[in-house]
Amino acid sequence: MTDPVSRTILLFDIERFSDRDDIEQNYLRRMLYDIADRTLTAAGIGEDRRIRADRGDAVMELIDANASVTALLRALLTETPVQLHGVNRMASSSAQIRLRAVLATGYVAIDERDGWVGSDLNHACRLLDGDVLRAALRERTGDLALCVSEDVHRGIVRHGHPGIVPEEFRPVTVAGKNGPMKAWLHGTVPGAGTAAAAYGGAAAGTAEAAHGGVAGGSPEGADGGPSGGPASGAGGAAVFHFHGGAPSFGGSLVGGDLHGVSGGFVAGDVVLGSTGDGRPEGPRDPRPSDGPSDGSARR
Repeated sequence: MTDPVSRTILLFDIERFSDRDDIEQNYLRRMLYDIADRTLTAAGIGEDRRIRADRGDAVMELIDANASVTALLRALLTETPVQLHGVNRMASSSAQIRLRAVLATGYVAIDERDGWVGSDLNHACRLLDGDVLRAALRERTGDLALCVSEDVHRGIVRHGHPGIVPEEFRPVTVAGKNGPMKAWLHGTVPGAGTAAAAYGGAAAGTAEAAHGGVAGGSPEGADGGPSGGPASGAGGAAVFHFHGGAPSFGGSLVGGDLHGVSGGFVAGDVVLGSTGDGRPEGPRDPRPSDGPSDGSARR
């Protein structure tokens, strides 16, 4: 086995590949290769600077660490969606291709059978197969769901290079065999019903969000109500959506890295009480509630 070498890791996987017949699968594989090649060419990465592994419905690329990760990320955000759109507008409904993608970095060794070995590669593969990325693609009208590793976010995304908007990336936590893994999803985080997603909102004007600062799955409430305000819930109960800050209810302060609100909302007899810094309590919602009277969160 070779010594581990620093690489950029790019992974693509086709959604619902096994649902297609053999002819459609063969077509989708050709399109996947074309899209990967054009994305890498747009990033200025030639075939002499990468190694490819075929995984049937997926493709894995190990890329020379000296190749620009910034250019590759920019190509994933711009060229890949263009290529997907061009393919799908000419394809039948049964041959539409939608992709999950992961961009990561790490150390990878190659064994005597040309197999790839490395915990960083394992980490990237688990992000690709995780529920968060799968749910994100299912919920989108677009054809690509992209996730980047914590290292790529720290080294590239948060600095706001041209063509890369840090605020478009949201922190997520993906369940893994060896515990939770942090990563960053481009675009909207899937709804709060996705158990693997736990994410926080970034302070205005900052590039890096604090994990766990938001309870919920989208800028709006789960029922479409405006963020931060009350909306009607099941059975006429009050529903409050919290996005940042430090709301207090039932005497317990919820803030910082605590995820104390299941599903991103609380319902029932909700009281916005004092947070302990002298601020006055908010008014009690006058509407009747089916929820518990002690102010606890309804699941």
